[in-house]
Amino acid sequence: MTLFLDIVPHLIAMSVLIACSAFFSGSEAALFFLRPRERRQLREGTPADRAAARLLNDPDRLLSAVLFWNLVINVTYFALASIAAMDLGRSEAGGQWQAVLFAFVSLLAIIFFSEMLPKTVAVLSARRISSLVGIPLAIAVRAVDPLMPGLRTITLLSRRLILPRFVPEPYLEVSDLERAIEISKTDASLTEPERQVLQNIVSLSDIRVDEWMRPRMQFLAFRPPVTFADLEGQLTPSGYLLITGADNDEVAGAIALRQMSPVGPDRLERYAEPVLYLPWCTSVANALHQMVSRDREVAAVINELGETVGILTYDDLLSAIFTTTHESGLRPSVREAIRSVSEDVWEVTGMISLRRLARRLGVTVPASRSVTVSGILQDSLQRLPQQGDSCQLGPLQFDVIAAPERGQLLVRVTLSDFAEDTE
Repeated sequence: MTLFLDIVPHLIAMSVLIACSAFFSGSEAALFFLRPRERRQLREGTPADRAAARLLNDPDRLLSAVLFWNLVINVTYFALASIAAMDLGRSEAGGQWQAVLFAFVSLLAIIFFSEMLPKTVAVLSARRISSLVGIPLAIAVRAVDPLMPGLRTITLLSRRLILPRFVPEPYLEVSDLERAIEISKTDASLTEPERQVLQNIVSLSDIRVDEWMRPRMQFLAFRPPVTFADLEGQLTPSGYLLITGADNDEVAGAIALRQMSPVGPDRLERYAEPVLYLPWCTSVANALHQMVSRDREVAAVINELGETVGILTYDDLLSAIFTTTHESGLRPSVREAIRSVSEDVWEVTGMISLRRLARRLGVTVPASRSVTVSGILQDSLQRLPQQGDSCQLGPLQFDVIAAPERGQLLVRVTLSDFAEDTE
């Protein structure tokens, strides 16, 4: 009993060290797990939020400080655990076994309570914990700033001594992916769906956003104030509630309806996320990169005059990448957007651009303000196309063969001698 009382101060000190280690481990996990949107909220939040956001401006400094403090704490912890174990080992009855058991329990305690548990909790509540630890963590990081030059020098020397010939590998180019796909066809290292997904990804760099966007007449936008009653109990075609400016018809914000409860506040525009603005000539690959890096789910496609001519959603891009067959209600893959039916007859989707279609068929079509097949039909009919509708543009005859409420318009394109007859 006397021996146990002798190690109580060690146990108290070890518990404090575990709490300190848990603080740094949890802080690291929470801050580095934040999504771009949450980082943006930190920069605009309370002083504690802004302190956490400033730490993320220099992640190398933050990570070096956290690792330094964890190293100091862990070394101190194991030193105290060793002293306490040696004190237990000096007891006459079963001292060695008590020392071994104490050392083993001490190891499990610091692994679970200072690493596993705090990091798990931090990941589940990253935004809230980042706000709580912002100021104390900033103080701890600043305290080791005088040591940072020495720590970085040691890191650089270690890297050169251990890996003197280490050369960072360059980024993959599109040609590398194309080569990998071709090689996979011979050795069957990829399944057909995997190969199709890779082909879809590669093809995104060759497609402009005006070829994949939803044209103006295929989405609904509402001017503030907006309520759920304006939707009349229906989902919008795009799956997003699009909000325009207060005094114009240009798309300014979007709300993902799948994330909203139908029983909610009236002023929905307050919860809209800003949209990303992209010129019509931007590639789909670049659009995807910007939407991911800036945490935007909807991009407004604008023309040379700055007018919104269509929208591109994150769901549309995912569908373009991962759809490998003509499943009902899904956008077909890029390579299946134009399908030959017979001589001078093709089936295309309404989202295919007129420029791409004309280039594929080797024809010249009259100039038009619409950039997609769906837009051509809408301009000609002055309404949304329905099955059985048709129109003519130069040598191309368009016949709507499917117009589902959700999914893509399917159009039969026939190369005719219309232009020659009119001459």
